[in-house]
Amino acid sequence: MIPMPTRVTIIRGHPDPAPAHLNNALAAAYARGAAEAGHQVEEIAVATLDVPLLRSAEDFVRGAPPEALVQAQQAILRAQHLAIFFPLWLGEMPALLKAFFEQTFRPTFGEPRKVRNPLLAHPLRGRSARVVVTMGMPALFYRWYFGAHGVKNLERNVLRFSGIAPVRTTFFGGVDTASDGTRARWIARMHELGRTAR
Repeated sequence: MIPMPTRVTIIRGHPDPAPAHLNNALAAAYARGAAEAGHQVEEIAVATLDVPLLRSAEDFVRGAPPEALVQAQQAILRAQHLAIFFPLWLGEMPALLKAFFEQTFRPTFGEPRKVRNPLLAHPLRGRSARVVVTMGMPALFYRWYFGAHGVKNLERNVLRFSGIAPVRTTFFGGVDTASDGTRARWIARMHELGRTAR
């Protein structure tokens, strides 16, 4: 049986869109692999968007994101699988990407189930995600010593809370000192993951 193509939305979360950044090269490899395998690919380059900061709970709950972010919301809603790429800055995602998630993952986003407990609404259920993070420190050190706290916040409080599951993570550490061969292996790995849309 031939597997059905998957609708994949790639969120490039590096604040600098320059393709020379390893994080952007990994996202591009994932996109190439997915497209070559016949998956339907959309990309959101957060660095190219005007993402205003939310400054009040009132705006978060009752306000509306600007049109460019409404388009990003639609790309997320069309997806069956999300691939989210970003570098680790101060143990967390960059501020621009955090602002992007605050603007797009508002309480009105998606199609929540009509349940008595709003914590069980899961408006984005039926989608999966992979989060790919690059960092200067060794990946094992971040995962085991720091508990990957910044990434777990995204996984637990944004993605899984919205109903996205499973959420898989890939960490690439020591990027500043990685050899060309190591970087090439990482890029090849992302290309293969893109082909499988996982």
